[in-house]
Amino acid sequence: AESYLDLGGFSKKGLIKQLKYEGFSAEDATFAVENIQVDWNEQAATKAEQYLDNGAFSRKGLIRQLEYEGFTQEQAEYGANAVGL
Repeated sequence: AESYLDLGGFSKKGLIKQLKYEGFSAEDATFAVENIQVDWNEQAATKAEQYLDNGAFSRKGLIRQLEYEGFTQEQAEYGANAVGL
């Protein structure tokens, strides 16, 4: 789980989904994600920056996209604020 965070921009749900995709059971993926230290707000900010590097978003559109990625509304708003939207 921690090595994926080095790539940046994962929500809790998204990281669990990625680990499951890599072949870990849902139980193991959830355990891994729940037992690491993560600032999910900073992950949302990183993901927001990645999106803006690849295209244009309105504030509302970026928040919706971050929520789609599994971030909470509060985390998504933090991410949008962090990139100046």
